[in-house]
Amino acid sequence: MAPRSPSRLTLHNVSRVFGRTYALHRISTTLERGSITALLGNNGAGKSTLINILATIDAPTEGEVRFGKLDFSQFARQGRARIGWVSHQTLVYDELTGRENLRFFGTLYDLDNVPALTEEWLQRVGLSHAADQPVSTYSRGMKQRLTLARALLHDPQLVLLDEPATGLDQAGTALVSALLHQLRDEGRIVVIISHNFALIEALADNFLILRKGQLRASGPMPAGTSLMSHYHTHA
Repeated sequence: MAPRSPSRLTLHNVSRVFGRTYALHRISTTLERGSITALLGNNGAGKSTLINILATIDAPTEGEVRFGKLDFSQFARQGRARIGWVSHQTLVYDELTGRENLRFFGTLYDLDNVPALTEEWLQRVGLSHAADQPVSTYSRGMKQRLTLARALLHDPQLVLLDEPATGLDQAGTALVSALLHQLRDEGRIVVIISHNFALIEALADNFLILRKGQLRASGPMPAGTSLMSHYHTHA
């Protein structure tokens, strides 16, 4: 039986060490349901390391991660199917069509009514017209739309997005924004990494700013402060 959706995701003094180098050092924060958290920092700040831990791909070297009542190991075993993940790699198959990709992943997740879900998500990401084309013929933006559909097909409760607007035009970026608003309203925990400050300033409820593996700022944007100035103060 799958675990209940986590009400919150809590990190306490989480560190990740590679050799003698701390990629993350004593990170403590809480991510609540029904919120979008932007994870910000310069290259090498530890963003990818942190999101890999949230995705249960990498385990923390030190500290505690709790997904509701489950600790990291328990959630990694029982709850990974509750995670929707968009990484730098699309994780879709070029030799399959868009429709075949979504049906394949729906079968992997043992979902009910996979054909109907597939058609729903093809429509939601604007790919119905290209559903029977091999993904190898898709533009980068079309592949990113399919990647979003693949990541959300199984109704995840924890959604992790690393540069989700990559390759998208204005219409595609608006689609991402609308999807994220809906996920927040549905009570999901959403974490996003993006260099598109206009996108995340309009979307995010909370901001975590990392600098050299340390958490330098967290929480909502201070009143009267722009994201750019807040970022440059702490990153």
